[in-house]
Amino acid sequence: MAHPTDIRPGAAPLLPADPVLDNAVWAALAGPHAHLADRYGRAARYRPETYAFAALADPADPAAWADLHTLVGPGNPVRVKPVERVPDGWEVLGEGAGVQLVDTALRAAPDREAVRLTADDVPEILDLVARTRPGPFLSRTVEMGTYLGIRHRGRLVAMAGERLRPPGWTEISAVCTDPAYRGRGLATRLVRAVAAGIRDRGDTPFLHAAAGNTTAIRLYESIGFTLRRRSRIVQLRSPGTTGAGRTLDVLTRSARRTPTRPTAPDGRR
Repeated sequence: MAHPTDIRPGAAPLLPADPVLDNAVWAALAGPHAHLADRYGRAARYRPETYAFAALADPADPAAWADLHTLVGPGNPVRVKPVERVPDGWEVLGEGAGVQLVDTALRAAPDREAVRLTADDVPEILDLVARTRPGPFLSRTVEMGTYLGIRHRGRLVAMAGERLRPPGWTEISAVCTDPAYRGRGLATRLVRAVAAGIRDRGDTPFLHAAAGNTTAIRLYESIGFTLRRRSRIVQLRSPGTTGAGRTLDVLTRSARRTPTRPTAPDGRR
């Protein structure tokens, strides 16, 4: 069992800094998920219906924010993480706090009842997500990685899968169980099964949770995850008036300015 960590604002620092996990969305978009990215210079975002987030190579770099403005266009909403300070001119529409946990003692194991979910299962997946609200899941999120589900009498009753893939790591996400089937350990079994696949290809599992979701955080800690980082998540509106300019054309997904590709930390596979 991982040791519980204080998640209150101002609490002691968590695990040592990791340059990949500290900016996981960017690392994924500039690395293994580049094929799912719209990118301009030092800013990138997932394509529509995949994952509703953007990221910056360096959130403290004004040039990266200028690139994000070019990417999304004037007067448009965009979700960004992580962000500590929002530049002048960007309107904050909403914000929240999240935490990141990493696998330090998880017992990963395949599950004979877990089945691979595909694009054909998306209607059922979206129905389960709507009833359980595990976090953002869109019509093409299933393209981000492997998703596993457990069925009862043909009906999808629990699922979990892979989302962000920064080099050397894979995020476990969309962990949810139909309310009528909770208390049977299905979510834990699926987390272990997804983790087994992640480890098989040499990556280490990690996950995110809302900072206020202490029930989920305690569950993840109890099965071998350790809290390592808090982060601010913001929804912003870019400076300017909608229609005053144009969002970067979809055909320019290969950036005209190539940012530095993130590298995995020393010792990571």
